Amino acid sequence: LQVRLQCLESKEVVIANAVIAIVTIGGQQLFSFFTFSCPCHVGQNLIYGLAFLGVPALILLILGYALNNQTWRLVTGKRSLEGQTTPNQLLQCKLVCFVLCSITGRALVAPVTWLAVTLINGSYYVCAVSEYAPVHYYEGNPNITASEHRRILAAIPCSQLVPPELTRARDEVILLLRYQSQVAGWLLIAVVVITVFLSYCLASCFSPLSFLHFRYWSTYVHNEQELFDEATDQHSRLYAMQHIRKFFGFVPGSENVKEIRIPSLKEWQAISGLAFLKRVDAEHYDYSLLHDWALRGEGLVMFFC
Repeated sequence: LQVRLQCLESKEVVIANAVIAIVTIGGQQLFSFFTFSCPCHVGQNLIYGLAFLGVPALILLILGYALNNQTWRLVTGKRSLEGQTTPNQLLQCKLVCFVLCSITGRALVAPVTWLAVTLINGSYYVCAVSEYAPVHYYEGNPNITASEHRRILAAIPCSQLVPPELTRARDEVILLLRYQSQVAGWLLIAVVVITVFLSYCLASCFSPLSFLHFRYWSTYVHNEQELFDEATDQHSRLYAMQHIRKFFGFVPGSENVKEIRIPSLKEWQAISGLAFLKRVDAEHYDYSLLHDWALRGEGLVMFFC
């Protein structure tokens, strides 16, 4: 069991990406079932189809960046570049590029999955390009104008709008467009898989660490982050307890409380309301209104129970 858990931990990124892909596939199916309805009108099909293809993918890409902690480390870490010498700046720029590529790779999992699934499904593509299908069923009829031809093709995704005599033509157009869409979807998957594989190969070739050394480093970083999070939680809790004790005269969980403090109306008002992170000096901040109140050194008045 321990070996299996270690194996799962070492494949944490792969598992996370797989979960993201599965959730995206499920969301795409629900999204298509409840919201997608092609307008079947000239000039609107393309906009509608591309919007359903591109906008959700763009939203997922932005969420991928926003939900990645490394993004915010990269944004706030730019200050560390100030005052560095030229060699260190070059090294920092290389590190920034590497981290940015890593973040982008993680962020692209969901949008690429969305695009691949929707292309393989074919419905959005059929709606978007139906009026531009390279099929000419009406050339023999001089009464069919070019605009009428496009109008009929634009109505193809909606079976109820196609005349019965054109049912076969409609089926042929849909088969052609689904073929194009599915081929594009599988090509996208193939390009992504090959790109990811080559990226890992190149990263391994240029890495100064051996395979086992890299695994050790990955484990160390993971454990360091876990311990840091635990220490952060405990440290912030102890620090907050100091301010709570100063305001109320005791902290939650205290036994045999004999003295409490009754805050004044002015003090209640001082810690109420909204507050931003406040800079005290070059190295310190106030994290909350209660923190600010406690650091101002208000006098304590104790009352006996």
